[in-house]
Amino acid sequence: MRLPRWLLPHRISVEPYAGDSAYGPTYGPPIEDVRALVDLRIRVVRNREGREVTSTATVYAEPELAAQCPPESLITLPDGRITHVIAVAPHTAPGMGLPESTEVACE
Repeated sequence: MRLPRWLLPHRISVEPYAGDSAYGPTYGPPIEDVRALVDLRIRVVRNREGREVTSTATVYAEPELAAQCPPESLITLPDGRITHVIAVAPHTAPGMGLPESTEVACE
């Protein structure tokens, strides 16, 4: 079961992190017009290394975003601010009839 589209009123764009090069981080082609719910609440989350960092935005989106948006990706929020992805958490509950979604913590 998927999140109802009416729960995803915002539009974001994602530039997937592709790795590092001699000149710094590289990103894949942008994924435009991704439906999402953006929560601009400040909270503390753990990054890939397990350190506590501050997140200034949390994005909730359809389950496919988990595969398209690894940590360190760039997200352009509806207000135009560009932020880095700290952590991605897919929420699934197979067989329970609950909506599936992806939660993305952003700097």
